[in-house]
Amino acid sequence: MVPLFKKKNLKLIICLTLLFLTGCWDRTEVNNLALIMAAGIDKSKNNMIELSVQVFIPRPAESDQQNGMSSRTNSSQTFVRSAEGETIADAMARLQEVLTRRIFWGQNEVLVIGEELAKEGVSDQIDFWLRHSEPRIRADVFISKGRAKRVLESMPELERDSAKQLHELVKTQIGVKVTVKDLAQMLSGESDAAVLPWVEKLPAAHLGSNKRDTPFINGVAIFKGDKMVGRMDAKATRGILWPRNEMRSGVITLSLKNKTGYISLNLLRSQNELVPTITNGKWSMLIKTDTALEVIQNTTNLNLFQPEIIKEAEQRASQEIEDRERLAFSEAQKKLNADIFGFAEAFQREYPEVWKTKKNEWNEIFRQVDISFHTNVTIEKTGLATGKRNRGETQ
Repeated sequence: MVPLFKKKNLKLIICLTLLFLTGCWDRTEVNNLALIMAAGIDKSKNNMIELSVQVFIPRPAESDQQNGMSSRTNSSQTFVRSAEGETIADAMARLQEVLTRRIFWGQNEVLVIGEELAKEGVSDQIDFWLRHSEPRIRADVFISKGRAKRVLESMPELERDSAKQLHELVKTQIGVKVTVKDLAQMLSGESDAAVLPWVEKLPAAHLGSNKRDTPFINGVAIFKGDKMVGRMDAKATRGILWPRNEMRSGVITLSLKNKTGYISLNLLRSQNELVPTITNGKWSMLIKTDTALEVIQNTTNLNLFQPEIIKEAEQRASQEIEDRERLAFSEAQKKLNADIFGFAEAFQREYPEVWKTKKNEWNEIFRQVDISFHTNVTIEKTGLATGKRNRGETQ
């Protein structure tokens, strides 16, 4: 038996705890929010900032009564609204005036900056994203050819909207992926340079019968300080990823000397290291690459189980990687003078005292840095087929 006074104390404690249970009195229903999926920033015609947002339209899923599976409506699930202001904050306040629901940034995964604005500088726009408590600093950042608003308005076929399209493209890890946080760190780093994915409209030849505007990533935009100074195509972009240690997936197709056909190699893993040296006033950088590949197609007559054939293929793959890196270095170092590879940080870590006295001269030093490569490629898997003539036979 529990004593009576203990029962009363227990009841009193339960009543007191109820006072601290707030419940959902201050909840905000999703139907009262304007869910922002993507944002675009442009320079307007009257020299103001134009903020465009892609707003999600909540809809219940439609059921297919015949097969019991849900299906999406053909109509768009998003719409785009824009407003102009002296700053992004000013534009956002004006945007709220034309939306009946409160702007909610919690779902925003994409930030697109228009080409014209990017050439003038993006530091003020990134400053807003970092200071404001609602926009996500993990949102992926892109630079668009032309106006960012046009990218938000595009309607891809496979994905729900352009925001989803761009977000999924960078998740494939075949190109550069940069968040707002990453961009802020690059702009404040010793290199004083940045690289961002470049977005264009997919050419009509790739669209088939449906000619919807579809955004795709075609290389990168190069920044010196906070201003866009140039861009590189998709091929040169590959040469950027290796030294930055950001190569996660990809296929290398090569041919061997005096042999017909091709061998396609898939990337399994890659580890890169920057090794800086300063000798007698000469600044040098060694790019060390250790890569593992697998054969995914062989259209030659060669037997890839022969060690000498594999060794030759590894040498050709190594040369292919270095050629791509040299192409990227040539454009970044000689043409744009933008250290997008993180050389400055590598020299700072290795030679902190020298860096203190030379950092203000980095723009001139970077142009003269001597670059060399040490690339080790290993083909770990060759598959079962021995060659085009012997396809289907196994060893």
